[in-house]
Amino acid sequence: MTEKFSVQRYLRGLKFPFCPGCGNYTVANSFLRGVHELGYGDLAGFVFCSGIGCAAWIPSPYFLADSIHTPHGRSIPVATGVKLFRPELKVVVFGGDGDLAGIGLSHLIHAARRNVDIKVIMVNNMVYGMTGGQVAPTTPFRTVTSTTPYKSFERPIDAVRLVASAGANYAARWTTAHQEQLKESVKKALETPGFCFIETVSQCPTAFGRRAGFKNVAEMLRWFKQNSIPREEAEKMPPEMLEGKIVVGEFAYGKAPTLSENIRQMVVEARKAYA
Repeated sequence: MTEKFSVQRYLRGLKFPFCPGCGNYTVANSFLRGVHELGYGDLAGFVFCSGIGCAAWIPSPYFLADSIHTPHGRSIPVATGVKLFRPELKVVVFGGDGDLAGIGLSHLIHAARRNVDIKVIMVNNMVYGMTGGQVAPTTPFRTVTSTTPYKSFERPIDAVRLVASAGANYAARWTTAHQEQLKESVKKALETPGFCFIETVSQCPTAFGRRAGFKNVAEMLRWFKQNSIPREEAEKMPPEMLEGKIVVGEFAYGKAPTLSENIRQMVVEARKAYA
């Protein structure tokens, strides 16, 4: 759009509930900037689905759009139903790592496998932020959390690679220190048919940062920048050199038929077979 970007165009005027320094502000801003640059003057053609957790509050009730709040981990099947019933709409899911890669992991995998034409933005703050900073499937190895005071002892899940291997048409990972790349990924996801997934590693100074030893938000953002490695470089490095690093970039970019397209094709074939 040639008109100057204003975040207020897309918001209801309510105050976001996030802690000072939360990365959800960056994610919301990057998403809406991407929407603006694609030429959407409003969110009338969008529906947002979210579950439970801090990131789930990004769209609802703050975006000036239709939205559905679902039980914990169940935003993706609800979004699937919306898309199948109203295929003309842009259906976008916002959620945290606990919501999407923990409680709702099975739905995430199978939506990617089916190539459902929805867009999923996962804000990975590396803990269950809203409920007290408990260890999550994405918590970095040997990190102090409220439930692992002597450091976590499980390897974290690599959500973006899992989704890419399951069959997503688009999958990318960035951090909140990569705002321009995140915005461009939002644009690409909204323009790509099929299942699209963007993981955003995000700072949580309240539930993660203080226990992990970070003094402030700025220190966390510097850590993101210093520890981020482009996917192309990471593929040339031995595993031991990637310990504690954040591999960023695009992990899948395909054009496979979507679930809706496959269903319509099956209907056509069935009608011909039984005509």
